[in-house]
Amino acid sequence: MALHTDVLVVGAGPSGLALGIDLARRGVDALVVEKASGLFPGSRGKGIQPRTMEVFDDLGVLDAIQAAGSTYPVGMIWQDGRRVAEHSMFDPAEASEDSPYTEPWMVPQWRTQEILLARLEELGGRVAFGREVTGLAQDGEQDGEGVTVRFASGPELRARYVVAADGGRSTVRRALGIGMTGETVDPHPMLVADVRITGLDRDNWHIFPPSPEAGFMAVCPLAGTEDFQVVAQFAEGAEVDLSLDGIRELVAARSHLAPEDVTEVRWASDFRPRAALADRFRSGRVFLAGDAAHVHSPAGGQGLNTSVQDAYNLGWKLGAVLREGADPALLDTYEEERRAVAAEMLGVSTGVHRGEIRRGAATRQLGLGYRQSSLTEETRTAPGPVRAGDRAPDALLDGVRLFDVLRGPHWTLVAVGVEAPALPERVRVVRARAQESYGRGLFLVRPDGYVGWGGDQAAGLTDYLSRFGTAQNASLGT
Repeated sequence: MALHTDVLVVGAGPSGLALGIDLARRGVDALVVEKASGLFPGSRGKGIQPRTMEVFDDLGVLDAIQAAGSTYPVGMIWQDGRRVAEHSMFDPAEASEDSPYTEPWMVPQWRTQEILLARLEELGGRVAFGREVTGLAQDGEQDGEGVTVRFASGPELRARYVVAADGGRSTVRRALGIGMTGETVDPHPMLVADVRITGLDRDNWHIFPPSPEAGFMAVCPLAGTEDFQVVAQFAEGAEVDLSLDGIRELVAARSHLAPEDVTEVRWASDFRPRAALADRFRSGRVFLAGDAAHVHSPAGGQGLNTSVQDAYNLGWKLGAVLREGADPALLDTYEEERRAVAAEMLGVSTGVHRGEIRRGAATRQLGLGYRQSSLTEETRTAPGPVRAGDRAPDALLDGVRLFDVLRGPHWTLVAVGVEAPALPERVRVVRARAQESYGRGLFLVRPDGYVGWGGDQAAGLTDYLSRFGTAQNASLGT
């Protein structure tokens, strides 16, 4: 007989682990499975954008993420063995009351995943490693009762819903027959490797511009480790040697370093930068998230961040349906909201790669929102600075920090200069006489930190909440 779970998450990358955390704190029975014997070992997605820092704050991992990483070092341009100029990799931005995190934070992807796994296990969740999905069968489309998933070894598993977070070569996406539409961003092969190097300081991101004899190379010290990440571009059609000898030859040819200065290769990969978007993010009871749904160029650090925020969008909706009695039609809004965002961020990644967009406001992801979503209701005739569909900015509300109130799986009502009505137990209420960032009004903040409903008065608020089943349930823990 097949084993059972409410949600099966396929893939223990950043999106799969973040989703596992969100479901665990909502009391949803979920299992994360991963075909590999352990977590991904490389640094690849090392940049955590400000919006994802806010998500990590809510998921309870921000302190560990901050302890494990650092800001990015200043770029140092080398030529003929000499330091010739400094280069700012990111447009500067100052922290403010409404945006406490304003620049990307560097943490190697393997370390981010260790932190996410530890949090998942702390909440009672689990990952089954060495479980390779080979196929699945649904009872039917959205009216079916579940999905049966087959593995290369071991018993089948029965789940009410399945989330494919198994990467750009997703087995689940292919089994569903969902195509991807995209383009090659750059025909030149790229290498990325985690190495140990002597002879370079750890205070700079070392940049070696291309020359007639060799392509571009950058060597970045990885925060919280003794490693450097090497990124190099090759001529179109070139073979990329991932061995220790091959990377030694590469580093010596493109810098002033000697081959023996590369003492160890800890992980290495080659790829062709591309951008691709899945034609659909849902098929019946199966959803696509992360790289299974969208593949980015690494430029600008958007892939991991967009992936984590997929999970953050889907987690509360699955929890509302499975635990709070919400209409399953709520799950349709996952694709509606996230596919549009993924398409936008693919454009940003490609633009950064081609030098058309700076690493700045567009890459921080603080301006993303869902104003056009069917879940968004703005009832004010003259909305202020924050409208329904916008990210809920941080604020001090009569001495209370809003992000402290938002932390957890609940809804939050922000009442500024307006009387707050009585609401279900799962809605926290925070009040202020005035608040410049928000303006006057009632702002109902969704569990993922976006304003779902905005109004001058409470009329219509209870009806809006009833769509999510929140009135029938007592508060869950944080």
